[in-house]
Amino acid sequence: MKLRIKYTKLGSLRFIGHLDIMRFFQKAIRRAKLDVSYSKGFSPHQMISFAAPMPLGMTSEGEYFDGEFESVTTTEDMMARLNATMPPEIQVLDIIELPDNAKPSMAIVTASDYYIYKNEECENDTIPQLLQALPAFAEKDKVEIVKKTKSKEELTDIRPLIYEIKEYKDGVYMLLASGSKDNLKPELVVEAMCNEAGVPFNRYDYRIHRLETYMGEKEELQPLSASGTRF
Repeated sequence: MKLRIKYTKLGSLRFIGHLDIMRFFQKAIRRAKLDVSYSKGFSPHQMISFAAPMPLGMTSEGEYFDGEFESVTTTEDMMARLNATMPPEIQVLDIIELPDNAKPSMAIVTASDYYIYKNEECENDTIPQLLQALPAFAEKDKVEIVKKTKSKEELTDIRPLIYEIKEYKDGVYMLLASGSKDNLKPELVVEAMCNEAGVPFNRYDYRIHRLETYMGEKEELQPLSASGTRF
């Protein structure tokens, strides 16, 4: 049976990398005594795969991984058993059953949305300047940044990958292209906003929090949890 599991990554665990998160869930599944499926061969491993690995330093309430299980109980029971093995910063929010023909989550991610706000551990606060420049920034037809690769630097227009951007709480909300086809890092948008506002960009002045991970076309986005049903 294929399941999709939604979870959080909060607090100091934002400094835990993707490979460690994978190992963490492998151990949590064993401790929770869930009947996960294993691959065949000389070195069997749990049949789990993650949707959209998150960069170090970001928090999230919209992370996902898929898993294959030999047998299941109920959504509530499996959530409770997993959460009992984990710290408060990582908690399972939902578990759904997927159709047999469902594509892996990593193959269907098309967008993610984020909340950008001041890093309370830093004295510098440029959020007011960003909010002041936000209306003009949101109206731009073109937003060019210099993207650096190992071999070169090139000027790139990222505006088509910014689906929505607006003031949110005491910071900025942005809905961006994400996934294997088109992918825009939120810190690149923040850097472009700093350029618009005329303030220096320092990645560590801001906290970046992922709210949700989506699938579907730009006009009809749905959370990855919409792929199946609770059981």
